[in-house]
Amino acid sequence: MKKIVPYVLISLAIFTIIIVLPATLVSFFDDGKAIVKSEKEKKKISIDYENQIVVSVFRTQKNRVEEVPLEEYVTGVVATEMPANFELEALKAQALTARTNIILSKINGLNSKDSDVSDTTKDQVYKNKEELKTVWGKDFSWKYKKVSDAVEATKGEILTYNEKPITASFFSTSNGRTENSEEYWSTAMPYLRSVDSPWDLNSPKYQNRISVSVTDFEKKLNIKLPNSKNVGTIKKKTSGGRIAEFIISGKTFTGREIREKLGLKSTDFSMSRNGAEIVIDTKGYGHGVGMSQYGANGLASQGKKYLDIINHYYQGVQISKLDSMDAVAVLMK
Repeated sequence: MKKIVPYVLISLAIFTIIIVLPATLVSFFDDGKAIVKSEKEKKKISIDYENQIVVSVFRTQKNRVEEVPLEEYVTGVVATEMPANFELEALKAQALTARTNIILSKINGLNSKDSDVSDTTKDQVYKNKEELKTVWGKDFSWKYKKVSDAVEATKGEILTYNEKPITASFFSTSNGRTENSEEYWSTAMPYLRSVDSPWDLNSPKYQNRISVSVTDFEKKLNIKLPNSKNVGTIKKKTSGGRIAEFIISGKTFTGREIREKLGLKSTDFSMSRNGAEIVIDTKGYGHGVGMSQYGANGLASQGKKYLDIINHYYQGVQISKLDSMDAVAVLMK
C-alpha cells in the first residue's frame, strides 16, 4: 500500500495557508487598524444587542440596583420623561435622546461602580412597567403601547457627533429659544446651539409665578435687600434671552445660581417686591439646553418627523446604529 498520507497533509496545510490565514488576518486588520468585531459578530449584535446591553439602574426609593435590558430601560425613560399623549414623532425623538444618554453614561462610566445611572433627574427619570401601571391606571395599555411603538421604531439608533455619542440634553419648555450649552454649563458643545423654539409659547409650563418671603429670599442668597421695590438689575443676558448675570444688593449672581438657590423653573425671570414678599415671574421650564419637549411636540403636530426634530435642536449630528459601533462591543455582556 502506497503512503499517501503525507501528501494529503501537505495539501491540507497549503490550503489552510492560502485560504484560511488571509481570512483570519482580514478579520483582525484593515489598513493596519484592528477591527473589534467580525462580520458574523456584527450580525449577532444586530440581532441581540438590545438584550445583551443591560442597564444597571439605582432605584432611589427602593435603595437597590435593578438590571434592565437596554430597550426596556429606554421605554421606561420615555414613558416617564415625556407625556404619552404627545405626538408619536416627538416620542421617537425622546427615545433617541434617552438611548444616547445611557450609552454615553455606560461608555464613560459616569455613575458609581454599582450602577450605570440613577432613576432621578440627576440622570434620566425612569419607572418600570409595574410602576407605570400604577401611575397610568386604566390608560396603561394604550399609553405603554404608544411609547413602546416609538422606542421600537428607533431601536438601536443613537445620536453621534464625529462618530461619538453626544450629550443629548433635553428639557420641558423654553422661553421661545434654547440656550448655548456654555451659557448654562461650562462646556461649549458644537451641537448644542441656541435655536428658535416658538412652539413652547403654547406649553402649559411656559409661565410661572411664585412668591418668596423677603426673609427666605435674603437667607437663600446670603444678601440684605435695601428698602426699595427694586430687587435687582440685569447685568447680562444669554443668547437665548435668559439671565446670564444679575446684581442684587451689589452682589453679582449667575442666572443659574439664582434659579438653583430659589428653586425657579427657568433662568428667564423678573422680580418685584410686594411688601414682605418677592414676586418672581419665569418663562420656560428647565435649563434650556438641547431639545425642548414641548417644542418637539409642536413640530410633530405640524407634521415634522423625528429626524426633523432632532436636526432642529441638535446641530450637525448624525444618527448611528448601535450594531455598527465598535465601542458597543465593550458594553456587551
